[in-house]
Formats: sequence, structure tokens, C-alpha cells
Amino acid sequence: MISKIQPLQFKEQGMKRKKTRQMHVGGIPIGGGSPIVVQSMLKTNPENFIETLEQTRELKKAGCELVRIALPQEETCKIIPFLRKEVDVPIIGDIHFNHKIALKAMELGIDGIRVNPGTINNLRKMREIATAALETKTPVRLGMNIGSMEKRVLKKYTRPSADAMVESALYHVALFEDVGWTELKVSLKASDIRETIDAYRKFSRKSDYPLHVGITEAGPVFSGAIKSAIGIGILLHEGIGDTIRVSLTGNPVYEVIAAYHILRDLGLRKRGINIISCPTCGRTKVDLAAIVEEFEKEINDFDSYLDVAIMGCEVNGPGEAREADIGLAFGANSAMLFKKGTVIKSGIPREMAKNILKEEIFNMVNR
Repeated sequence: MISKIQPLQFKEQGMKRKKTRQMHVGGIPIGGGSPIVVQSMLKTNPENFIETLEQTRELKKAGCELVRIALPQEETCKIIPFLRKEVDVPIIGDIHFNHKIALKAMELGIDGIRVNPGTINNLRKMREIATAALETKTPVRLGMNIGSMEKRVLKKYTRPSADAMVESALYHVALFEDVGWTELKVSLKASDIRETIDAYRKFSRKSDYPLHVGITEAGPVFSGAIKSAIGIGILLHEGIGDTIRVSLTGNPVYEVIAAYHILRDLGLRKRGINIISCPTCGRTKVDLAAIVEEFEKEINDFDSYLDVAIMGCEVNGPGEAREADIGLAFGANSAMLFKKGTVIKSGIPREMAKNILKEEIFNMVNR
């Protein structure tokens, strides 16, 4: 049986991960050497219970391990018990401006909260949140954002910056420690990749609290995924990061898919089908782009791990895809099926090739 989601050893990839302290959200370990956790955020109106539940289930099916929900008013918190009852995934409340929303969410049993000290912008209110977190045993993410810094910190710096975020984060970590609550993780996000990396590097040198990593407001699905992969990828390669979110303007399922691509391609976690496909050239006699695109859509929620090659000619496959677990190579009139570089079936009609490949994949996973 092929394992579904597998963490890999960093030493095998030449990376040394920073050892952070461990905390838990809804029973999921974060930091302390545990596998990097994938998060996303609901984009439905939280007043619409059914639509929000459906999207939560879609995210869980895609492999999302922590789901964040915007809570714009205290009244919105009424959805918390409903979601926690209906779906088995930890729910994190995203809270800005009104600290009483955080208090209400914790009272109703939210699995975790994210608060931005810059939008709360009041130390007394932040201390109230910390005290309530201690009393309710609620994990907290201190989510710094360069676009919404504390006014008191901005007085010291000429502009919002990585240094300003780090100072604010460290101050609030100390505030929570003073209250006696240390089930914390921290994020320091900007839409600028270099500023984000600078902030995480500086905080990581000064603290061992686990870090949630991401590039905020990264953009549309295509360009945002590239931007996120660069920023998140650099930090993860340096051993920085315990949870990640790819922030995209689009369906949040794409955020989860992109996150697992980043982790898989860095060799940090294995989940889903890793498609190996050639860029095509004049030798290609089929519409390989359409075949690969259709295949990818059909296996998006497949959680078992396999390297699957789909190649446009006999040159690229099976030779150049020899290490793939299984693959197809299309010739002028037919296709061949191969495993680990060895042809196991040839003369396959083109129109049947993709379905035969899928059948073989299911046989391999379920044997």
C-alpha cells in the first residue's frame, strides 16, 4: 500500500530545519520537528452556513489540515459550533479590529485564533485576548502584516518594514508569556518577497516559536502561486517554517494544491500525483497539453503519492522518465505504458491510453 502523506527527512535533501518549540491546534502538532502543516482560508460569507460548510469539506478533501475563517463581527461566531460539529478539521478564527470577537470565538470553542496586533492596536485589549486564551486553552497565531502595523511601532520606524514587524511580534510574544500562555505561533507577512524573507529570518534568529509562512496578497492563481513558491520555497529551504498558506485570489482549493506542490518539490512532504510531462516539440503527434491538463483535473484530490509520467514521444518516455513509478509515452499512432523505465504494454489506442493509465494507478495504490 502506498502511503498517503509522507514527511521526508531533511538530511536527505541537504536541508537542516530549525527546531522550534511545539504547539497544537485541534490536536495537530505544529513545530518541534513535526511535518509542515498546510493551511487555507474560507472565502465564503460566514453568514451562509451551508456554502461555508461545503467549502470547508472541499478544502479537507484537498488535504487542508487547518481551515481559517474570517469573523468580521461577534454575531458571525455563531457558525463556530456548527462547523466544528459537521467537519473534522480544526477551525481557526481570523480576527481584526474588535478584540471582543476573539473573546466570543474562544468562548464558543474555536480550535485556534489568529489576531493581528496592528488592527487591534491596543495593548490592554491584546492582554485581554491573552488572558482569555489562557483560560480557554486556545492556541493563538500572532499574525503580523506589513500593511497594518501598530501605530506605536510605526512611530519608531520611518516606514512599515521587516524590522518593525519583528519588534511588534517579539513584544506581543512577551505580552502573552507574561500572562502565562505560550501556545503561540507567529507570522510576519508582506506582499514583497524580499521584505517577507527578511522578517522571517530576523525573527527566527531571535525566537524559537513556530512560524506560519506565506506571502500575503500574492495575487491571482498563476502569478500568485509562482510568487508564493519563491518566497515560501526560499524560507523552507533555509529550514524556516512550520505551517504554510499560499494566498491566492481564487478558489482556496488551489491554495492547498499549490502548497503541496511546494512541499513535494522541495522533498518535504509527499502527497498526490506528481506529474512528469515533457514540454513537447515537433516530434509530438498528440495534443499532450490537453491530455495532461485533463488528467491533472481528474486526479487533483488523489492523496496517495506516485510519480506519473505522460510523455509526447518515445524519446522522452520511457528513457527520460525512467524513474517514474508509471507512465505513458505517445507515438505516432498509439501509446506505450511503462513502469520504472520498462515497457509493460504497447500498441495502446490513443483514446484508451489515459483510462488505462488511471486503472493501473488505482491498481498500484490499492494492491
